[in-house]
Amino acid sequence: MLLRRAYEGWVAYEYYPSMAAGVIFVILFAIVTLLHTFHLFRTRTWFFIPLVIGGYFELIGYIGRCLSASQSPNWTLGPYIMQSTLLLVAPALFAASIYMELGRIILLVKGEKFAIIRVTWMTKIFVAGDILSFLMQASGAGILVTHNQSTGENVIVGGLFVQIIFFGFFVISAFVFQRRIAAHSTPESVSEYIPWKKHMGALYASSILILVRSVFRVAEYLQGWDGSLLQSEVFIYVLDGLLMWFVMAIFLVVHPSEINCLLGRGKFMTAKGGLQVCEAAFPV
Repeated sequence: MLLRRAYEGWVAYEYYPSMAAGVIFVILFAIVTLLHTFHLFRTRTWFFIPLVIGGYFELIGYIGRCLSASQSPNWTLGPYIMQSTLLLVAPALFAASIYMELGRIILLVKGEKFAIIRVTWMTKIFVAGDILSFLMQASGAGILVTHNQSTGENVIVGGLFVQIIFFGFFVISAFVFQRRIAAHSTPESVSEYIPWKKHMGALYASSILILVRSVFRVAEYLQGWDGSLLQSEVFIYVLDGLLMWFVMAIFLVVHPSEINCLLGRGKFMTAKGGLQVCEAAFPV
Protein backbone atom coordinates (compact mmCIF):
# COMPACT_ATOMS: atom_id res chain seq x y z
CA MET A 1 0.00 0.00 0.00
CA LEU A 2 1.28 3.44 -0.85
CA LEU A 3 2.41 5.48 2.13
CA ARG A 4 0.39 8.34 0.68
CA ARG A 5 -2.72 6.24 1.26
CA ALA A 6 -1.56 4.70 4.51
CA TYR A 7 -1.10 7.93 6.46
CA GLU A 8 -3.28 10.94 6.94
CA GLY A 9 -1.91 14.36 6.15
CA TRP A 10 1.20 15.32 4.19
CA VAL A 11 3.49 12.52 3.03
CA ALA A 12 6.84 13.39 1.44
CA TYR A 13 7.88 9.98 0.09
CA GLU A 14 6.29 6.74 -1.08
CA TYR A 15 8.91 4.81 0.92
CA TYR A 16 11.10 5.25 3.97
CA PRO A 17 14.31 6.97 2.75
CA SER A 18 17.45 4.97 3.46
CA MET A 19 19.88 6.58 5.88
CA ALA A 20 22.71 4.31 4.71
CA ALA A 21 22.25 5.25 1.05
CA GLY A 22 22.02 8.93 1.94
CA VAL A 23 25.23 8.85 3.99
CA ILE A 24 27.11 6.98 1.23
CA PHE A 25 26.17 9.62 -1.34
CA VAL A 26 26.97 12.47 1.04
CA ILE A 27 30.47 11.01 1.37
CA LEU A 28 30.82 10.40 -2.38
CA PHE A 29 29.80 13.93 -3.33
CA ALA A 30 31.82 15.47 -0.50
CA ILE A 31 34.98 13.82 -1.85
CA VAL A 32 34.57 14.79 -5.51
CA THR A 33 33.26 18.29 -4.74
CA LEU A 34 36.09 19.14 -2.36
CA LEU A 35 38.63 17.85 -4.88
CA HIS A 36 37.03 19.95 -7.61
CA THR A 37 37.07 22.98 -5.29
CA PHE A 38 40.79 22.56 -4.62
CA HIS A 39 41.63 22.18 -8.31
CA LEU A 40 39.33 25.06 -9.27
CA PHE A 41 41.24 27.57 -7.17
CA ARG A 42 44.67 26.05 -7.73
CA THR A 43 44.35 25.96 -11.53
CA ARG A 44 42.01 28.96 -11.85
CA THR A 45 39.70 27.12 -14.23
CA TRP A 46 36.95 29.60 -13.49
CA PHE A 47 34.49 28.40 -16.12
CA PHE A 48 34.07 25.28 -13.99
CA ILE A 49 32.57 27.27 -11.12
CA PRO A 50 29.00 26.19 -12.08
CA LEU A 51 29.98 22.51 -11.93
CA VAL A 52 31.53 22.97 -8.49
CA ILE A 53 28.42 24.78 -7.24
CA GLY A 54 26.36 21.92 -8.66
CA GLY A 55 28.51 19.51 -6.65
CA TYR A 56 27.65 21.39 -3.46
CA PHE A 57 23.98 21.30 -4.45
CA GLU A 58 24.23 17.51 -4.76
CA LEU A 59 26.03 17.25 -1.43
CA ILE A 60 23.48 19.40 0.43
CA GLY A 61 20.63 17.61 -1.35
CA TYR A 62 21.75 14.22 -0.04
CA ILE A 63 22.22 15.70 3.41
CA GLY A 64 18.55 16.63 3.09
CA ARG A 65 17.70 13.02 2.27
CA CYS A 66 19.59 11.91 5.38
CA LEU A 67 17.56 14.35 7.46
CA SER A 68 14.35 13.01 5.92
CA ALA A 69 15.47 9.46 6.69
CA SER A 70 15.95 10.41 10.34
CA GLN A 71 12.39 11.83 10.47
CA SER A 72 10.48 8.89 8.93
CA PRO A 73 7.52 8.79 8.87
CA ASN A 74 7.02 12.22 10.46
CA TRP A 75 8.66 14.19 7.67
CA THR A 76 8.99 17.96 7.74
CA LEU A 77 8.99 20.27 4.75
CA GLY A 78 12.52 21.70 5.13
CA PRO A 79 14.64 18.61 4.37
CA TYR A 80 12.22 17.56 1.62
CA ILE A 81 12.53 20.93 -0.14
CA MET A 82 16.30 20.81 0.33
CA GLN A 83 16.72 17.47 -1.40
CA SER A 84 13.98 17.76 -4.03
CA THR A 85 15.03 21.19 -5.29
CA LEU A 86 18.83 20.94 -5.13
CA LEU A 87 19.05 17.45 -6.62
CA LEU A 88 16.69 18.53 -9.39
CA VAL A 89 18.61 21.62 -10.55
CA ALA A 90 22.24 20.59 -9.93
CA PRO A 91 22.74 18.96 -13.39
CA ALA A 92 21.82 22.26 -15.07
CA LEU A 93 24.89 23.75 -13.41
CA PHE A 94 27.03 20.86 -14.64
CA ALA A 95 25.72 21.53 -18.14
CA ALA A 96 26.77 25.19 -18.04
CA SER A 97 30.43 24.27 -17.50
CA ILE A 98 30.26 21.56 -20.16
CA TYR A 99 28.91 24.05 -22.71
CA MET A 100 31.72 26.50 -21.97
CA GLU A 101 34.41 23.85 -22.33
CA LEU A 102 33.37 22.98 -25.89
CA GLY A 103 33.80 26.60 -26.98
CA ARG A 104 37.32 26.62 -25.55
CA ILE A 105 38.23 23.35 -27.27
CA ILE A 106 37.11 24.78 -30.63
CA LEU A 107 39.23 27.89 -30.08
CA LEU A 108 42.19 25.76 -29.02
CA VAL A 109 42.32 23.75 -32.26
CA LYS A 110 41.50 26.79 -34.43
CA GLY A 111 38.33 25.10 -35.60
CA GLU A 112 35.87 27.98 -35.49
CA LYS A 113 34.94 27.58 -39.17
CA PHE A 114 33.89 23.97 -38.54
CA ALA A 115 31.35 24.79 -35.81
CA ILE A 116 27.62 24.80 -36.58
CA ILE A 117 27.27 28.01 -34.57
CA ARG A 118 29.86 30.78 -34.28
CA VAL A 119 31.89 30.21 -31.13
CA THR A 120 31.11 33.73 -29.92
CA TRP A 121 27.42 32.79 -29.94
CA MET A 122 27.68 29.09 -29.07
CA THR A 123 28.36 29.44 -25.36
CA LYS A 124 25.83 32.27 -25.01
CA ILE A 125 23.04 30.27 -26.69
CA PHE A 126 23.62 27.05 -24.79
CA VAL A 127 24.13 28.75 -21.42
CA ALA A 128 20.99 30.87 -22.00
CA GLY A 129 19.01 27.68 -22.62
CA ASP A 130 20.59 26.18 -19.53
CA ILE A 131 19.61 29.17 -17.40
CA LEU A 132 16.04 28.93 -18.71
CA SER A 133 15.94 25.24 -17.83
CA PHE A 134 17.41 25.94 -14.38
CA LEU A 135 14.89 28.68 -13.60
CA MET A 136 11.93 26.60 -14.82
CA GLN A 137 12.96 23.59 -12.73
CA ALA A 138 13.68 25.69 -9.64
CA SER A 139 10.39 27.60 -9.88
CA GLY A 140 8.52 24.38 -10.60
CA ALA A 141 10.00 22.80 -7.49
CA GLY A 142 8.91 25.81 -5.46
CA ILE A 143 5.37 25.63 -6.83
CA LEU A 144 5.29 21.88 -6.26
CA VAL A 145 5.91 22.08 -2.53
CA THR A 146 4.11 25.32 -1.70
CA HIS A 147 1.18 25.73 -4.09
CA ASN A 148 -0.30 23.54 -6.81
CA GLN A 149 1.31 20.13 -7.23
CA SER A 150 0.08 19.57 -10.79
CA THR A 151 1.26 22.99 -11.98
CA GLY A 152 4.64 22.50 -10.32
CA GLU A 153 5.14 19.14 -12.00
CA ASN A 154 4.23 20.59 -15.40
CA VAL A 155 6.72 23.44 -15.01
CA ILE A 156 9.45 21.00 -13.94
CA VAL A 157 8.77 18.72 -16.90
CA GLY A 158 8.89 21.74 -19.20
CA GLY A 159 12.26 22.73 -17.76
CA LEU A 160 13.58 19.21 -18.19
CA PHE A 161 12.44 19.14 -21.81
CA VAL A 162 14.26 22.44 -22.41
CA GLN A 163 17.38 20.87 -20.92
CA ILE A 164 17.05 17.75 -23.10
CA ILE A 165 16.52 19.79 -26.28
CA PHE A 166 19.50 22.07 -25.69
CA PHE A 167 21.71 19.22 -24.55
CA GLY A 168 20.72 17.12 -27.54
CA PHE A 169 21.59 19.99 -29.89
CA PHE A 170 24.85 20.48 -28.01
CA VAL A 171 25.88 16.85 -28.54
CA ILE A 172 24.99 17.11 -32.24
CA SER A 173 27.00 20.34 -32.54
CA ALA A 174 30.02 18.75 -30.87
CA PHE A 175 29.81 15.65 -33.07
CA VAL A 176 29.46 17.65 -36.31
CA PHE A 177 32.41 19.84 -35.33
CA GLN A 178 34.60 16.82 -34.64
CA ARG A 179 33.63 15.14 -37.91
CA ARG A 180 34.37 18.29 -39.90
CA ILE A 181 37.74 18.94 -38.32
CA ALA A 182 38.69 15.29 -38.76
CA ALA A 183 38.07 15.65 -42.49
CA HIS A 184 39.83 19.04 -42.75
CA SER A 185 42.39 19.04 -39.95
CA THR A 186 44.23 22.09 -38.67
CA PRO A 187 47.85 21.98 -37.46
CA GLU A 188 46.57 22.33 -33.91
CA SER A 189 44.06 19.48 -34.22
CA VAL A 190 46.80 16.99 -35.18
CA SER A 191 49.46 18.25 -32.77
CA GLU A 192 50.72 15.68 -30.27
CA TYR A 193 50.89 18.47 -27.69
CA ILE A 194 47.16 19.22 -27.86
CA PRO A 195 45.22 16.19 -26.54
CA TRP A 196 41.84 17.73 -27.28
CA LYS A 197 40.15 14.49 -28.32
CA LYS A 198 40.18 13.08 -24.79
CA HIS A 199 38.39 16.22 -23.62
CA MET A 200 35.79 15.75 -26.34
CA GLY A 201 35.36 12.19 -25.07
CA ALA A 202 34.76 13.53 -21.56
CA LEU A 203 32.15 15.95 -22.93
CA TYR A 204 30.34 13.16 -24.79
CA ALA A 205 30.36 10.80 -21.80
CA SER A 206 29.14 13.41 -19.33
CA SER A 207 26.50 14.68 -21.76
CA ILE A 208 25.07 11.19 -22.26
CA LEU A 209 24.91 10.67 -18.49
CA ILE A 210 23.05 13.95 -17.98
CA LEU A 211 20.67 13.18 -20.86
CA VAL A 212 19.86 9.75 -19.39
CA ARG A 213 19.25 11.35 -16.01
CA SER A 214 17.00 14.04 -17.51
CA VAL A 215 14.92 11.46 -19.39
CA PHE A 216 14.52 9.53 -16.14
CA ARG A 217 13.35 12.67 -14.35
CA VAL A 218 10.83 13.44 -17.09
CA ALA A 219 9.44 9.90 -16.86
CA GLU A 220 9.33 10.19 -13.07
CA TYR A 221 7.22 13.34 -13.11
CA LEU A 222 5.00 12.17 -15.97
CA GLN A 223 4.19 8.95 -14.09
CA GLY A 224 3.26 10.91 -10.98
CA TRP A 225 3.01 9.69 -7.41
CA ASP A 226 1.39 6.41 -8.44
CA GLY A 227 4.20 5.58 -10.88
CA SER A 228 6.81 2.94 -10.19
CA LEU A 229 9.71 5.41 -10.37
CA LEU A 230 8.51 7.36 -7.33
CA GLN A 231 7.60 4.30 -5.30
CA SER A 232 11.14 2.93 -5.05
CA GLU A 233 14.15 4.84 -3.76
CA VAL A 234 16.62 2.84 -5.83
CA PHE A 235 15.84 4.82 -8.99
CA ILE A 236 16.85 8.21 -7.57
CA TYR A 237 20.24 6.79 -6.63
CA VAL A 238 20.96 4.66 -9.71
CA LEU A 239 19.51 6.92 -12.42
CA ASP A 240 20.29 10.29 -10.84
CA GLY A 241 22.80 10.34 -7.99
CA LEU A 242 25.22 7.74 -9.35
CA LEU A 243 25.17 9.18 -12.88
CA MET A 244 25.84 12.71 -11.61
CA TRP A 245 28.68 11.45 -9.42
CA PHE A 246 30.24 9.87 -12.51
CA VAL A 247 29.95 13.22 -14.32
CA MET A 248 32.01 14.90 -11.60
CA ALA A 249 34.47 12.00 -11.46
CA ILE A 250 35.03 12.13 -15.23
CA PHE A 251 36.14 15.75 -15.00
CA LEU A 252 38.55 14.95 -12.19
CA VAL A 253 40.24 12.39 -14.44
CA VAL A 254 40.08 14.58 -17.58
CA HIS A 255 40.28 18.01 -15.99
CA PRO A 256 39.60 21.06 -18.21
CA SER A 257 42.53 22.96 -16.67
CA GLU A 258 44.60 21.33 -19.42
CA ILE A 259 42.55 23.29 -21.96
CA ASN A 260 43.12 26.45 -19.93
CA CYS A 261 46.87 25.84 -19.95
CA LEU A 262 46.99 25.35 -23.69
CA LEU A 263 45.02 28.57 -24.20
CA GLY A 264 47.53 30.41 -22.00
CA ARG A 265 44.94 31.13 -19.31
CA GLY A 266 46.51 29.32 -16.38
CA LYS A 267 49.81 28.42 -14.72
CA PHE A 268 48.83 25.03 -13.32
CA MET A 269 46.85 22.06 -14.58
CA THR A 270 45.45 18.89 -13.06
CA ALA A 271 46.99 15.78 -14.61
CA LYS A 272 48.19 12.31 -13.60
CA GLY A 273 46.54 12.57 -10.20
CA GLY A 274 48.17 15.85 -9.20
CA LEU A 275 49.15 19.38 -10.19
CA GLN A 276 51.60 20.20 -12.96
CA VAL A 277 53.12 23.47 -14.09
CA CYS A 278 51.79 24.32 -17.55
CA GLU A 279 55.20 25.15 -19.02
CA ALA A 280 56.64 21.83 -17.83
CA ALA A 281 53.71 19.84 -19.24
CA PHE A 282 53.79 21.61 -22.63
CA PRO A 283 57.37 22.73 -23.26
CA VAL A 284 56.80 23.89 -26.83
